[in-house]
Amino acid sequence: MPRQTHEKTWVLIADGARARIFVQAAPGGALEPVLKEEDAKSRLHTRELGADKPGRTHERIADGSRHALAPRVDWHVFEKQLFAEKMAKILDQGAAQKSYNRLVLVAPPKALGELREAIGKAARESVVKEIAKDLTPVPPHELPAHLEDALRFAPNPRPGNPRQ
Repeated sequence: MPRQTHEKTWVLIADGARARIFVQAAPGGALEPVLKEEDAKSRLHTRELGADKPGRTHERIADGSRHALAPRVDWHVFEKQLFAEKMAKILDQGAAQKSYNRLVLVAPPKALGELREAIGKAARESVVKEIAKDLTPVPPHELPAHLEDALRFAPNPRPGNPRQ
């Protein structure tokens, strides 16, 4: 049985609230859309997501001072972390189902770090390139120009070392 010589590359282009996944099925092939996700909650202001200030209480002693009950939660950041985890699960499922052999992650630095932490071992070992840049507003037909180096079909670097 002949061995399959081409590798499929998935390209995840994301920020904290939007993501698109494209597949390049063969070297030099076009990027075809696989998935488009958007998390409306991540785009809302913190005050619209939950209480943006902790509750307060009065001290029982005579000075009447007030203290916060609990540390503040930044709901906006929390929603972005949940979105990164959701995208990581999709990448992990793709790796488990052998939907891709190579993975390119493109996201702003903070989102890229959250994705890197959230993806599982199989997806992490498939990463051939990480690009710390926001390409979510770039139309699909312009993406190959931004991803030229990442889409070159060279042998995979050592697993888990996408910066070689």
